Amino acid sequence: MVNNDSTGDATLGCGLAFPLRLAGGRIGMNAYESQVAQSILLILRTGQGERVMRPEFGAGMEALAFEPMTPVTAALVEHRVRDALARLEPRIDVLQVSVTPDQANGTLLTSIDYRVRLTDRVGNLVYPFYVERGEA
Repeated sequence: MVNNDSTGDATLGCGLAFPLRLAGGRIGMNAYESQVAQSILLILRTGQGERVMRPEFGAGMEALAFEPMTPVTAALVEHRVRDALARLEPRIDVLQVSVTPDQANGTLLTSIDYRVRLTDRVGNLVYPFYVERGEA
């Protein structure tokens, strides 16, 4: 992607890829929309209180890891994802969050549709949140 200030790409940012990796003998980098998607994943994967200088950072979904796979748990996951992204990722508007249980794998598949504010580009990310296997 070419840096195009007219679409706001320069303000979306670029930085080191996480987790760190090599790409062509150099440290991997992310830029623009991929940087935003990486940021969303970091927010979802970080437990609240895990970052000493930013204890409010993270979605807090780790507290739901051993809850039964019920509609209430799915609603809590949806709420925590919406809340965390609204608080911590100012570059996007969350359009829709839907949580679908996958009983066979013990996951709640969390689909996030978002729009990057500066470019009006729409993105989708599916995050598998693992909960206790079992039924209510």
